[in-house]
Formats: sequence, C-alpha cells, structure tokens
Amino acid sequence: MKPNVVIIGSGNLAESLAIAVAECEGLNLLQLWARNPERGRVVADLAHCPTTADPQALAEADIYLIAVSDRAVREVAELLPIPPAAIVAHTAGSVEMEALNHYPRRGIFYPFQGFSAGRKVCFEHLPIFIEAIDEEVKSTLWAAASALSRQVYEADSVRRSKIHLAGVIANNFVNQLYQSATELLASEGLPFEVLKPLIEETAQKAIDAEAPKLVQTGPAKRGDTATQQRHLTLLEEQQVLQTIYKELSQLIWETSKKI
Repeated sequence: MKPNVVIIGSGNLAESLAIAVAECEGLNLLQLWARNPERGRVVADLAHCPTTADPQALAEADIYLIAVSDRAVREVAELLPIPPAAIVAHTAGSVEMEALNHYPRRGIFYPFQGFSAGRKVCFEHLPIFIEAIDEEVKSTLWAAASALSRQVYEADSVRRSKIHLAGVIANNFVNQLYQSATELLASEGLPFEVLKPLIEETAQKAIDAEAPKLVQTGPAKRGDTATQQRHLTLLEEQQVLQTIYKELSQLIWETSKKI
C-alpha cells in the first residue's frame, strides 16, 4: 500500500516536491498544508491536491515532509498536531534533526537541488539525503526517497552541512558570478545572451569530465599575470569583485599546479 504523504510549506521546494510526490506511482499526496493560504492554493493546484492553512484540518498521513525555510522548521513543526505514530521529516540542508525532537519518529529528507517557483524539477536523478532517528524510520524514508529518485544517500548533520556548503558554492555563488559578468557586459551594451553558450559549454564540460579541474581554462590556470593585471585594473571601481577575482585566480592557480 502506498504511503500517504502531506507536504508542509508552499515555497519553491514545497512546490517542486508536491508535484513530484503527486506524480510518483509509489506515493500518495494526501494534502498540502501552508501558512500562506493564497500561495498554498497555487501550489496545491499545480499538484492537484487539497490544501489547508488550518492546523486543526491537517490530514492524518504516514509521512509529513516539512519543506519550509531553515529558520521556520522548528516553529512550523511545533505548530502542527501531527500524530505521534507518523514519520516527520524536514527538507533543510543546514538544520539538525534536533529541530524535530518532540516527534518520536523523525528524520531528514533533503533533496539536493536549487528550486525556483514555476520551474518543474525532475527528481529521477536528483540526489536525496536521508537521516533518521532509527532503522525503521530510515527504511521508510529511504523507500519514499527511492520512489522519487535513483540517487538516495545517508547523511548525518555534519555530512549534510558540508553537502549544503558545496551546493551554495556550486549554485548560489556561481549564479552571482553570472550576474556580475552580465553587468560587465551590460556596461558595454551587450545582453546576457552573449554569455549563455559559454555557460552551457563550461557546465557540460564539467559534467562530462572526471573532475572539473581537468577542464579548467583561462589566464589564472596559464599563469598569465599580464592579462590578470589588466582585468584587475578594469575592476578598480568594484572592490568586492576585484577581491573575488584575485582570490579565485589564486585558487585556480594552486589547484592547477596539483594536476
């Protein structure tokens, strides 16, 4: 029998997770609970499931997945009258399981991806990291994760924190560098479109390579200090970006020397 699942939250992750669970043959999306009723209705419509903002109207399920912001996990968990026999897991990368301590059957269900509203995510190859209070809970969460994804791993709080950090560097930091590069082009009247083929090729080379360092290119890898100095001069009025350029160039050089 398929486990009944309730998604708690209405943010970007909750949206993607609700849709994925709704479309999963091995899980049954019973309800979406959200503090923001308007946003909750939007997500519930996408996932074709009932929704409520009333804690007392929370449906009885086998698994409750709390997909809210890191700072809201504990507050939301304590707000809801979840049955003690149910499994409760949050989806945060940097919040310890201790945030759910008042639930006897607790765990963590962490999908490793960046989520955006209105953008559907395929969970089939998306890594999901599991932590649980005991083997029984782990087995249930593992089965639920495996119904969604082919990549399921165990990760305690220490390991998950490093995974989350790696995600921030590879996703959030890199995306900000895309924006900084876009602004440099805009100062010359050029659109973001100019960068897209370069971004696409760089990402694909890294994916195809055994390690990203093996496909590194550019003046820092070559030790081309003359070009680097010209770039630094162009960034004289952007001190933060100039510092980032210096530090990343040094990191690339040090990494390249080890190959």
